[in-house]
Amino acid sequence: EKASAGEAALPLLPRLRALGPGLAMSSATGTVTVQQPLNYRAGARVQPTDGGQLEEVFEPATGRVLCKVPCSGEKEVDLAVQSAKAAFKIWSQMSGMERCRVMLEAARIIREQRDEIATMETINNGKSIFEARVDIDISWQCLEYYAGLAGSLAGEHIQLPGGSFGYTRREPLGVCVGIGAWNYPFQIACWKSGPALACGNAMVFKPSPFTPISVVRLAEIFTEAGVPKGLFNVVQGGAATGQLLCQHPDVAKISFTGSVPTGMKIMEMAAKGIKPVTLELGGKSPLIIFSDADLENAVKGALMANFLTQGEVCCNGTRVFVERKILDTFTKEVVKRTQKIKIGDPLLEDTRMGALINRPHLNRVQGFIKQAKEQGAEVLCGGDLYVPDDPKLKNGYYMRPCVLGNCKDDMTCVKEEIFGPVMAILPFDTEEEVLERANATKFGLAGGVFTRDIQKAHRVVAALKAGMCFINNYNVSPVELPFGGYKFSGFGRENGRAAIEYYSQLKTVCVEMGDVESVF
Repeated sequence: EKASAGEAALPLLPRLRALGPGLAMSSATGTVTVQQPLNYRAGARVQPTDGGQLEEVFEPATGRVLCKVPCSGEKEVDLAVQSAKAAFKIWSQMSGMERCRVMLEAARIIREQRDEIATMETINNGKSIFEARVDIDISWQCLEYYAGLAGSLAGEHIQLPGGSFGYTRREPLGVCVGIGAWNYPFQIACWKSGPALACGNAMVFKPSPFTPISVVRLAEIFTEAGVPKGLFNVVQGGAATGQLLCQHPDVAKISFTGSVPTGMKIMEMAAKGIKPVTLELGGKSPLIIFSDADLENAVKGALMANFLTQGEVCCNGTRVFVERKILDTFTKEVVKRTQKIKIGDPLLEDTRMGALINRPHLNRVQGFIKQAKEQGAEVLCGGDLYVPDDPKLKNGYYMRPCVLGNCKDDMTCVKEEIFGPVMAILPFDTEEEVLERANATKFGLAGGVFTRDIQKAHRVVAALKAGMCFINNYNVSPVELPFGGYKFSGFGRENGRAAIEYYSQLKTVCVEMGDVESVF
């Protein structure tokens, strides 16, 4: 059976569902091929008018090539930007309530097609279908949230002396560029497009070349929902395409999710055009477990903080600081739970850990574990390659989740972002000591604390130099709350009302009701 990526498994799944949900999902692995174009411009899928090399796109679960995608060149990037610019003229003049209705319809379509979109995401990303469905739920919730804000965007009226007054207008920026990461392709596209469109902007989105498939479905959904054609365009490609977008004179703003080195380059390019940027970069976040924590809850929190999406999450709490008096008990329980994580076909309902994104990344994570052992860390469980029994999965990019003990703060595995299923456990003795160690990093994306002492919890998170902190939970992503980092983890915020500030600008108008007071 084959299905084009445009409907990526949409025609396939209804027929498979008749055979039962378990069989439907397992049968989909290794069957989907991509035939339709993955660029989207002016309300339709298109082949890029120019471009460079073809990028191979893999199915992580099987190692199969799903398709080869042509990277977009200068002409295609310009056509996409011009298409967005034309649509912006229409969209920006609509009322907030009009935009609200269109965005609510887009959210409704996503909610209705949740399983199909999640399947598409799993096939291209490798994460479990269980997780992918959560991602899609967060996506439509994001659009609903910003639809709700669209109608309430307003300025202020300020009374001045003598009957004069001033007011402010909140206005859109224009054509915004979104550059996404491969770990949450569809969700990140919604996180960026939701506030952008609510504020009246247009967007050109470039997904990661590793995961180009699902974002095009989002573009189609926006068109189906009623946005002006061209309001949300998709261009495909790697660094060269991204550079063309960042340097385009008609681009007003850039929002990037990805690595620190790439974020630095984007900031440099944006500076030449005085373009505002939002950077959501990497992390090496601390998770602090105090001895008075609910142990069961803390163990679950540590697993959530390290092993979601095969550990490929920027805000993961990969430095797990455990108060020494519970170190052995906590470690033993974490290892036991980690060894029980079901690895395998990500489209099976009971799988909890799928495949890493590609072979080079898997090798990189393996290299970190090898180096950790050389530097004196102890592999308490996992860390080795995993080969599922199913023969069609034998070339997939699987490994067993890893817990490292005997870790020290100066080890590479503790200092650098691994971006894989690797947890480092570090003992501590005092609150003052653990805070100093937790903050001793160039990153500042997230942090977490588990304790029954609520005063201590608030005291600790107040002292953590991180933009997103968790108390007695980890890696929850409510769209109502701002998300973003400190230090090298970037700046700007996604989600919440805060994102509105980064996708709009204020105009001040001063109205004189009497004669001008002139000094001349």
